[in-house]
Amino acid sequence: MSVDPHVGRLDHVRYSDRPLFTSRTPRIVAARRLHRRRERDTTGRFLAEGPQAVREALAVPGVPVELFGTPAGLDRYADLADTAARAGVPVSAVTDDALAALTETVAPQGIVAVCSRLDVSIGTALDRGPRLVAVLAEIRDPGNAGTVLRTADAAGAGAVVFAGDAVDPYNGKCVRSSAGSLFHLDLVRAADPADVVVALRTAGLTVLAASGYGETDLDELADSGGLARPTAWLFGSEAHGLPAELAGTADARVRVPLHGRAESLNLAAAAAVCLYASARALRSGVARTPPESA
Repeated sequence: MSVDPHVGRLDHVRYSDRPLFTSRTPRIVAARRLHRRRERDTTGRFLAEGPQAVREALAVPGVPVELFGTPAGLDRYADLADTAARAGVPVSAVTDDALAALTETVAPQGIVAVCSRLDVSIGTALDRGPRLVAVLAEIRDPGNAGTVLRTADAAGAGAVVFAGDAVDPYNGKCVRSSAGSLFHLDLVRAADPADVVVALRTAGLTVLAASGYGETDLDELADSGGLARPTAWLFGSEAHGLPAELAGTADARVRVPLHGRAESLNLAAAAAVCLYASARALRSGVARTPPESA
């Protein structure tokens, strides 16, 4: 391949002229196994499907390991193929069947990257001084988890913690639901949520538990200035909420006020309200006395 200095792209790459990997090609077979959590845990790799996820992955040096695409997909997203090739990431053209084997969507977008996992320890994440952290405790639904991860990124959080028996953040649906946000902030996986709370508080963060039955009203907390400090939010599963013992370790249990007749908000909506309330308060910079632990 030659590089055209005038346009800064690899010149005249035609993937349709190359031999195509099939669903039986060993590298495709190996990549396909990453649909299973055990294989992801063993290899430390996962799949990022579609141009948005691939683009964000390529922005993190060392994360993309290999790029697969149909000839049409690699032509359509030639900028991504070029970026990968320049970074020394192998780019391979595959058949439609091979791409279908690597993807989980009904209408694949023609491009998939094999990536190295990028999670860090809770200590590393906190050493970077995040002012807003989301903790997903025992959340099992990958769509909800990915959506909260995306929302946390949009609200300016520095880290998202998957704690306890939570879904694998590298689950395909979770990766897709995050819409690339997986690659934007510190991702932590921790076995014990209680240990996470201790680490958060030691780092100087106020720990708040989101609960539909919380004794503290979110609006009142925001109006009092109680959100204008570095804060970590604990979110539990939509089916069961936060375990009572874990919620009890927080500085306060906070409910989102319901002004209409709806019984409750779903997890993703409640997380968005809480995280954005904190984001707004943190930008205002007016901190007051934090809520007392009950």
